[in-house]
Amino acid sequence: MPNPRSQEAPEGSPPVIHTARLELLPATPELLEALLARDLARAEALSGALIPPAWVEQAAGYLHLRLGELQADPARQRWLDRLIVLRDEGRPLVGHVGFHGPPDDRGVLEVGYRVLEAHRGQGVASEAVKGLLDWAFREAGVTTFRASIAPGNGPSRRLAARLGFRQVGRQVDEEDGEELVFEVHWPLEATEKR
Repeated sequence: MPNPRSQEAPEGSPPVIHTARLELLPATPELLEALLARDLARAEALSGALIPPAWVEQAAGYLHLRLGELQADPARQRWLDRLIVLRDEGRPLVGHVGFHGPPDDRGVLEVGYRVLEAHRGQGVASEAVKGLLDWAFREAGVTTFRASIAPGNGPSRRLAARLGFRQVGRQVDEEDGEELVFEVHWPLEATEKR
């Protein structure tokens, strides 16, 4: 039986992506504004998700950055963040996943994600990233994806390997410092690892 709190995206927003256990809900400007105003009742009404107040505090800078990007260019909504919500009775928000922006001049999308600590090690990040990459492949024909990962982030490096990503270089990010750069050609390389 479908969950009555399950959400569909507002008109004009990208669709909600459904996976076996998750819904990936677009982080619309209206939702981001409610989160940044610490209006959890409104944010929960808009998302249909139970949102941990601690997550809002931890993610405030990031949410502000994304809201600014959407206000400057609403067309970016399709590519930016989605809330990761467990499709169970409580519908808790367990993280976020998205692309850093639209495809670059080579047609490559860079993916990023964060899962709340209490939900790590349960396959949430893997399922969310796979669902997002499948959507971009199906809806926009994107076949190459990138992930930039700190050298010491073993869990993210293992996740990338499970999804078929291969290291293609290194870079130094102004904010994040040294990162290893991984790419995957979807869906062929990834199907070998799934």
